[in-house]
Amino acid sequence: MIDVSDGLASEIIHICRQSGTGAVIEESKVPIHPVTEQTAIKFGLDPITCALHGGEDYELLFTISPADLETIRYMPDVFIIGEITDARQGIHLFTSGGTKHPITAQGWNHFKQ
Repeated sequence: MIDVSDGLASEIIHICRQSGTGAVIEESKVPIHPVTEQTAIKFGLDPITCALHGGEDYELLFTISPADLETIRYMPDVFIIGEITDARQGIHLFTSGGTKHPITAQGWNHFKQ
């Protein structure tokens, strides 16, 4: 579990590196508040890009065992946005248009000098 204060992309990469896994995030399942989506569009920004690389969201990103999926599936305010995969598959975003893109971190780096 990790907070998403540095952007979803950065945080899923942290989880995957620490656990030796890959991941698939589905664009259509990433929750974006309608006002946030409208504001991004107003400024000519792609809402999913903002969700992946924006920060200060103060949400939690976590993984669970597939055996526990039914336990959380219908919990309010819990969104299942993808799955953990084998590390060899990498970390990717599947877009609503059906394309697969590698996820790279562009969020804040606390240790960069």
